[in-house]
Amino acid sequence: MAKHILIVDDDALLRRSLAFNLEQAGYRASTASTAEDALAQVRLGTPDLVLLDIGLPGMDGLDALRRLRAQRSLPVILLTARRRGLDQIVGLEAGADDYVVKPFDIDVLLARIRAVLRRTDALPTGLSKLSPLTVGDLTIDPVAHDATWQGKAVDLAPREFDLLYALALEAGRVLSVDELLARVWGAEYVGEPQAVYVHIRWLREKLEPDPQHPRHILTVRGVGYKLVP
Repeated sequence: MAKHILIVDDDALLRRSLAFNLEQAGYRASTASTAEDALAQVRLGTPDLVLLDIGLPGMDGLDALRRLRAQRSLPVILLTARRRGLDQIVGLEAGADDYVVKPFDIDVLLARIRAVLRRTDALPTGLSKLSPLTVGDLTIDPVAHDATWQGKAVDLAPREFDLLYALALEAGRVLSVDELLARVWGAEYVGEPQAVYVHIRWLREKLEPDPQHPRHILTVRGVGYKLVP
């Protein structure tokens, strides 16, 4: 199975370029434009490696690195445009496995990625730490990637599963369409709400007794969606 790499950078052009090059090199790439979205994605399922920009809007990369380390054990390579050595030193002390200074040669970055993955390949990625989650009649096991509803197994496509898990992790809280897009589909999909609308409809058809009058996957008009027990 292809290794999954999460790219966290607020530069849309760089994200697209990196995702393309990583996929050409045989990896599976996903993206996030903010630290907050990256942390939410990691809660859904642990990537094999994170490429993390230091200079992010909102929460910066170093704060994100510390939170990632508290949340999961997974390799992180810092991307930084700063020339000062302090960021690299602080980043490595905070737990980064390596750093690459922008602008970088893609072959150099790929070599660094391979080296870090070789060092960590024998270690668990942290996925096994994810416990089954129960919300009312719904139980989701992110390791086995299966879900049961009222004691019966539910056949979910991968994206349906990820969307349901994202809602279940924040049960009772409203998640906006853009939040769901960023967490489940990646930063490049923000602003394309149709994907969420369609998958919500499919989930309701599989989980709700009356999909036209849902009682569990609720629409909060003008805000987003929430899962209630």
